[in-house]
Amino acid sequence: MKTVGIIGGIGPESTIAYYRAIIADYRQRSPDGRPPAILINSMDVWKLLDWMEAGKLSDVTDYLLHGLQKLEQAGADFGVLAANTPHIVFDDLQRRSPIPLISIVEATRAEAKNRGIRRVGLLGTRFTMQASFYPEVLSREGIAVVVPPEDEQAYIHEKYVGELLKDRFLPETCEQLLKIIQRMKERDQIQGVILGGTELPLLLRDDAASGLPLLDTTQIHVQAVVSELLA
Repeated sequence: MKTVGIIGGIGPESTIAYYRAIIADYRQRSPDGRPPAILINSMDVWKLLDWMEAGKLSDVTDYLLHGLQKLEQAGADFGVLAANTPHIVFDDLQRRSPIPLISIVEATRAEAKNRGIRRVGLLGTRFTMQASFYPEVLSREGIAVVVPPEDEQAYIHEKYVGELLKDRFLPETCEQLLKIIQRMKERDQIQGVILGGTELPLLLRDDAASGLPLLDTTQIHVQAVVSELLA
């Protein structure tokens, strides 16, 4: 049996969602219904955010690499980052990682392609929305990525860091995000929305908004993890 190593804690609530979802999906898809082997290294999301604010991406990479080394030493066969934002350094991290990694961005690209989506909105932390990793990876399949204007990005980031990462999921925040999605649909003609933060599906719990599919990156990533566990 393969063992997956999860870099978790970034943030804690979505790590719990990963753990539960991997077990549920694995049991459903495995012949004997037995649970999978999972290792979790829960790391400090606030360290990562501070380094990102300061532009110290090498510190982010080194910190995550150290976490992956611990997972490899504990017996993990492959690893995942249970968050979108740290994928800013994914390429460098993958080159240096002692174990293979499954990208949440590549898994999301495959899902968008399967759904026939050619123009997709992206919500997440400011770091994720302003970084190039989603547009670059999805453009390889001809999928355009659209982000909200700067004022809406600032609002989303503030709520993400100030509420979601602190286990606060408020109906008024959900309502505002739904309004942002509606405006993106009208203004940008998007065909779907990537919930590019693994806490966002804990707030936006429906499969669609404004008639657009919401791509739950946690569940998409989980499905890729279970496929690897069963391979």
